[in-house]
Amino acid sequence: MTIRTRKLFGTIALLVLVVVWSLLAMALAQLPVLADSQLLQGVYYVVAGLGWVLPAMPIISWMLRPDA
Repeated sequence: MTIRTRKLFGTIALLVLVVVWSLLAMALAQLPVLADSQLLQGVYYVVAGLGWVLPAMPIISWMLRPDA
């Protein structure tokens, strides 16, 4: 697979990842446990806001691999 094709598929995968991650984060943010505690809300939003980076790293490194 050429690097251009990997970048196309990787971009689509990243867009899907971000959309799914944000929808799940919004759904989980509605839990009563989080609504009752501002401390838990702060921790949750930091983790949810930065958490998508870990699954995105392998996709990005796969996209940037040189052609074989």
